[in-house]
Amino acid sequence: MSWSPCPDPTLGDAESVDAIETVIVPRAVDLGEMTVRRALPSTARQMVGPFIFFDQMGPAEFLTDQGIDVRPHPHINLATVTYLLEGEILHRDSLGTEQAIRPGAVNWMRAGRGIVHSERTAPELKRTGQRLFGLQTWMALPAAAEESDPAFIHHGEPDLPTIEDGALTLRLIAGALHGVRSPLATASETLYADIALAAGGTYRVEATHDERALYILTGPIAVDGKTHEPGTLLILAPRAEAVITAERDARLMLFGGEPMEGPRYIWWNFVSSRPERIEQAKEEWRRGRFDTVPGDEAEFIPLPETNSPQQRATGREDHQT
Repeated sequence: MSWSPCPDPTLGDAESVDAIETVIVPRAVDLGEMTVRRALPSTARQMVGPFIFFDQMGPAEFLTDQGIDVRPHPHINLATVTYLLEGEILHRDSLGTEQAIRPGAVNWMRAGRGIVHSERTAPELKRTGQRLFGLQTWMALPAAAEESDPAFIHHGEPDLPTIEDGALTLRLIAGALHGVRSPLATASETLYADIALAAGGTYRVEATHDERALYILTGPIAVDGKTHEPGTLLILAPRAEAVITAERDARLMLFGGEPMEGPRYIWWNFVSSRPERIEQAKEEWRRGRFDTVPGDEAEFIPLPETNSPQQRATGREDHQT
């Protein structure tokens, strides 16, 4: 983890603690029709709370006959959360789920012992084109829940608590904040919030969890007087509060939660506390032992032909959302 020398904080004085521990500028990957910015995992940080993977999708403008076509692929020992700000994605999985993912809704897919899913643009939207902007995150599961049954949970935009206070609009995706709690039942204590601030507005991030981060979608914003641009991940210091000021209209994500009880290994679409479990999943996918996706059986993403990656995540480029 990167760090820089600073004076010792004054005991009992929260204002003397630097609010930001690490600044990460995600690497951008041009996929042709859409740019993806990967903030986690990185060489500077693997996880924030249970969050082990954090991608910004777009914003992208899809013209007629364009869209996303992520073929069926597997996951184990993790949960995914897809959250859109604009556009729509059609989710299908091996449980038989078919769900249109739209802005403001939360879509939690627990892979557990294994699940297969696809993410595509629906045919009717391909005919008209659309703008797509959103986030996909992966959350590591506690070791005791890694081999749980797979599940898909959807909560629509009206189901999520929203706080409006002057320049602030906050939608709580997961966890508890400011006296309200999201209906999403997560596998470990998790915080995930969508924050919009009008120009000049301020918001104080409370020291609710040891591990918290801010991801700036639009901005810029100032944190304790220092400006940070969109597309930046700010890892907050444990037990430190932070004051955010929107220099222009801004949108950002606050996330974190309880850290895992040990390290996690990540390779392609697989996350586990046990590297041998990843090797097992590779062999199962290679031999066609995962369930198929009803209505989307014709295609799949083959296993990448790479060396065994029994190591902690260091920002490799072999993930597929």
